[in-house]
Amino acid sequence: MEKRGYKGKLTKKPKNPIILEGFPGFGLVATITTGFLIDHLKCEKIGSYWFEDSEPIAAIHKNELVDQIGVFYNKKNNIIILNSIANPVGKEWTAADLILNLAKELQAKEIISTEGVGGGGKTEGFYYADTEKNKKKLEQAGIQGLGEGIIVGVTGALLLKRKENKTPITCLFATTQTQMPDSKAAAKIIEILDKYLGLNVDYKPLLKQAEIFEAKLKDLLTKQEKIKAEQKEKEISYVG
Repeated sequence: MEKRGYKGKLTKKPKNPIILEGFPGFGLVATITTGFLIDHLKCEKIGSYWFEDSEPIAAIHKNELVDQIGVFYNKKNNIIILNSIANPVGKEWTAADLILNLAKELQAKEIISTEGVGGGGKTEGFYYADTEKNKKKLEQAGIQGLGEGIIVGVTGALLLKRKENKTPITCLFATTQTQMPDSKAAAKIIEILDKYLGLNVDYKPLLKQAEIFEAKLKDLLTKQEKIKAEQKEKEISYVG
């Protein structure tokens, strides 16, 4: 059997959905964006996945287990949202394979990847799309094309593997000035998604709620890093 690098399953398999992915990246923009939309659109959980070679750290929030990679579904808009708290560094190709395999299995009509990108001053949004149809739709919504840029992480892996996949890929970017969680950039992505997909999300008052989610996420990730550091100290003491 082929080693995929991840395990998990879906409990429901909607047909022809849009897949929106949110793996941690610059400014944690994608994770904040997808986390907010899961709550706002009242999505149902339909699956979970995890990386096989990742550290076995389980997070609990409000007495509920937080999946490494949770899969959620909004029936009204036929959107599947992948929300991850798992650090994808070193696992970008595996994460891309997971997304592309889900797209193939569900016959997804589009994959949307969200990312924070470095920038200065005003928070701005940009797009990259690999079909003329989606480019035109984004331009009609008043969204600028990225033009020039270097794309890394899971989004970069998706784009480089796009020839293996027939599903159109659209990337949405927001500039962020910090490595710390950036709610403003996430709000910009949500604004673009609202215009692009017609989600009827009132994105203007989202910032306060996004900041609350950001604080929760920051606390969760800080605890994860603390546990990792403690584990390393134990390993050193064992060797010593």
